[in-house]
Amino acid sequence: MTNDPQIQPVSDELLDAILDLNNRHATELSWLEREELAALTARSFHCRIIGAPETDEVAAFLMSFEQDADYGSPNFHWFKTRYPRFVYVDRVVVDPVARGRGHARRLYEDLFDVARARGQAIVTAEVNADPPNPASDAFHTAMDFAPVGEADIHGGAKTVRYYVRSL
Repeated sequence: MTNDPQIQPVSDELLDAILDLNNRHATELSWLEREELAALTARSFHCRIIGAPETDEVAAFLMSFEQDADYGSPNFHWFKTRYPRFVYVDRVVVDPVARGRGHARRLYEDLFDVARARGQAIVTAEVNADPPNPASDAFHTAMDFAPVGEADIHGGAKTVRYYVRSL
């Protein structure tokens, strides 16, 4: 990775690199096929990567949806039944070799700016509680997210913790 990776919009040329990063972290995020990733990014509210502008390297990735999105995620649905307006962070991931450089924070701050500009008042997210993801819990707490609920999903195979952050 370069020393000065930039926040960039997702492009078709980067889908394979994003898919690789996503699927290496499928336990935390969920596995995607290329066609599904392309469809999700096309429908997303705000979808950005951090990477080297001159290469196809992707150091970090964030995808989010607004409350009216056509999206079947049980986590998205949980928020949809409780909040009339929100931006839902569906996935955020940083390549292990790029961790500790503030990439996730930069992606979230970029999202917060866009969400505010479009009249949104809250951003929501979920983090695995079982299997646990303590680093993500700590990150979301540091970013001023507050826990608002928990649920078992996928037939009890996973438990998630729901978070909300006011803008």
